[in-house]
Amino acid sequence: MTGYRYSVYTRAARLALIEKAVAYDYHEHDPFAPGAQGAHPFGRVPVLHHTGARFYETAAITAYVDLAFPGPALMPERPAAVARAVQVISIVDAYAYWPLVRQVYSHAVFRPAMGEPASQQSLREGMERAPAVLAALDEIAAEGLVLSGPVTRADCHLAPMIAAFVQAPEGADLLRRYPALAAWWQDMAGRDSLHLTETPLP
Repeated sequence: MTGYRYSVYTRAARLALIEKAVAYDYHEHDPFAPGAQGAHPFGRVPVLHHTGARFYETAAITAYVDLAFPGPALMPERPAAVARAVQVISIVDAYAYWPLVRQVYSHAVFRPAMGEPASQQSLREGMERAPAVLAALDEIAAEGLVLSGPVTRADCHLAPMIAAFVQAPEGADLLRRYPALAAWWQDMAGRDSLHLTETPLP
C-alpha cells in the first residue's frame, strides 16, 4: 500500500488491514511534494496494489480488504447495520472530514506543529460545523447497530477523523457533549490498530 503518514485516509485503510490481520508492505508517498507523481490518477492517497490490480479511494480499499482476505468480517450481517455502516462512511467523507480535519485539526494542531500559518477563522468555522456532524454520529452510536461492537469499516473510516479532531483541545471538549460517540471513541482509541498507526507530529 502507498500512503502518506499524515493522511487520515491512509490511516483508515491501514486500520482495515490491521483489523483484518492482513500483512502488507507500506510505501510512503507525499502527494503534496513538488512534482509528486503517484499511482492515484487524481494525485491522492492511499493506493492499494494486490494481485496485479490497483485500488484507490479509501472506501473501495476497505471494501476490497474485507472481501478479499480471510479474517474477522469488517461489515455486519444485518441489512440495517450494513446500511448504517455505509451511512457512517458517507458522513465521514461528505460532512466530517472538512470541518473536523481540514479546519479544526489542521489549523489548531497540524499547521502550528509544521510551522505553517494557521487561520483562526477556519478553526472557528470548523467548530461551528462540527456539532451537527457529531450529533448525527452520536445518534448512530446510541442506536447500537454500528459504532458499538465489533470493529467495522465504519469504525476504520471514522476513527482517524476523531483522532485528529480531539488533538485540538476545543475538539476534545466538544466530543464530551456526545456521550455515545465519546464512549465509542474511548473504546476505539485503546485498540492496538490505533496505536500501530499513530504518527507523531514534529
